[in-house]
Amino acid sequence: MSHPDRMPAVFFGHGSPMTAFEPDNPYVAAWRDLGRRLPRPKAILVISGHWYAPGVAVTAMDRPPTIHDFYGFPEQLYRFRYEVPGSPRLAARAAELLAPVQVAQTDRWGLDHGAWTVLMHAFPDADVPVVQLSLDRRLTPAEHYALGARLKPLRDEGVLVMGTGNIVHNLRIYDRSGQAPPNPVAEGFRRKVTAAFREHDHAALIGALDDPDARLAAPTPDHFLPVLYVAALQGEDESPQFITEVTEGGGVDMTTVVLGAERLAA
Repeated sequence: MSHPDRMPAVFFGHGSPMTAFEPDNPYVAAWRDLGRRLPRPKAILVISGHWYAPGVAVTAMDRPPTIHDFYGFPEQLYRFRYEVPGSPRLAARAAELLAPVQVAQTDRWGLDHGAWTVLMHAFPDADVPVVQLSLDRRLTPAEHYALGARLKPLRDEGVLVMGTGNIVHNLRIYDRSGQAPPNPVAEGFRRKVTAAFREHDHAALIGALDDPDARLAAPTPDHFLPVLYVAALQGEDESPQFITEVTEGGGVDMTTVVLGAERLAA
């Protein structure tokens, strides 16, 4: 049964911080288009692979700072600020939904580049309140999925729940020349993950990091785990839509997964 008022949920395959200043980048164009087509959310809850720490926490300040969690990039990136309102109210609501898990409502984080490099294009007016949820590195994939499932009511409350990371993320095999053919192991892993979304095989998604191919495609769990939060929100009647299905340099997959795509504007 479809839910015409349910907010879509999205997993964004985010890339380099340089996408902030690459207007002709095809991923940027896709994020901008998706942002224009999404119903306007009341607020956004983002789970980024870059806030991977012990414990569950949410940003609960009125103005989350822009975190520049990278090094060796042009100075203009470090000067950039995505000045967006926060939402202590949404932070409290997320903590309520995740109970009895203890959730710290904190002012010691903000929006890292996994969040703001996507948000600045999808929501360039920076007028939708944003809260970020951490990834507790002590939890198993099944426990992360269970936390995501508890966030389901937010979709019916007008909140866009979005994960950002990468289905494939291995910078050691990443070929920056752009000349390398696709890595067959990485491509095989990506296809297994997208097939699991299509088939509503969430057990396969939860167990994906145990797949032998994950040793190369996702050698650390941080960028993959946001996939599970979005998968946990998939309704039984929801078929995923995939955009930007490209694994750059054989090591960084940019696939974006949209649930509730029927609610997108034409």
